[in-house]
Amino acid sequence: MSALKVRPFHRDDRDQLTELVNAHVAAVVPGVSVSVNTVLSELQRQPDEFITDPWVAERVTLVAEQRQYVVAGAHLLRYRADAEVGEHYRDAGEIDWFVCRPPASFWPDSEEAADLLMAACVAQLARWNVRLRHADGALPAPAVYGLPRPWPHIRAAYERAGFRHTGGTEVILIAEVADLPSMTALPGVRVDRTLGECGTRFTARDGGPSPRERGREPGGGRILGFIEIDTALSRPERHARSGGLADIGNFPVEHPLDGLESLLLAHAADWLRLCGVERLLAYESAEDTEAISRLTAAGFHELTRTDRGWEHQPEGG
Repeated sequence: MSALKVRPFHRDDRDQLTELVNAHVAAVVPGVSVSVNTVLSELQRQPDEFITDPWVAERVTLVAEQRQYVVAGAHLLRYRADAEVGEHYRDAGEIDWFVCRPPASFWPDSEEAADLLMAACVAQLARWNVRLRHADGALPAPAVYGLPRPWPHIRAAYERAGFRHTGGTEVILIAEVADLPSMTALPGVRVDRTLGECGTRFTARDGGPSPRERGREPGGGRILGFIEIDTALSRPERHARSGGLADIGNFPVEHPLDGLESLLLAHAADWLRLCGVERLLAYESAEDTEAISRLTAAGFHELTRTDRGWEHQPEGG
């Protein structure tokens, strides 16, 4: 086997790096892949991270190469140290994502490649002389963040390098839209559709006839709860294939009523079918077993778990 080497990312690496990224994405969310342009754009800026991305002062992408083939890749961020930056990110360095081929007979040096690249990442964080060293697995695809459980080889590489899980664990759930609750009216409850903070919002209100019947815009009546659905996960300029995927951005119920959550999910399902969306994602803290049970009863099932919040804690550090 020829020697492994770590070097900066070159534009000629784009196809091989995208292939490696998509292999990791596919192990987390079925039927999802990203385009080469998506990966290249991610290396320059993260437009969806409109709060944290302006805080980034420097970006570095490294790859591990063997026999002129990219076998591992990592993207690192350094955040500014000024007062405009959020406290958690201020003067911090982060491995934004790290991908590597898992051990296999035809890649017997994959663990060595992972460790070599990880050592280069830690060295880059040291050169930046940052206050904190974080790590994540936030690939530019829906529901791929933290360290998902289908990546034990990445977790092992982080842990060998001295990173420890210090944050929480989230459960990612998925449902076939066809399995979501069917429409059933609740007496005295209407549902309005508006633009919400995280997508299209369906708001349940008490108070009689619909806005169309009253001849005015949505509004009025006490808000009982709402659900927001983001159907823009697969914008064509960013994602090559997502299999008709959407996610729940918000789902608070202020005044619980029997059947209210099912009613909101039914309205969301009708809208998703019109959008050509086949599957719906949801995210809950692993500690919120009640919320997970409600979603499971409504047609969701657990897709995977992901561990968020990794910090570099080397021995003796």
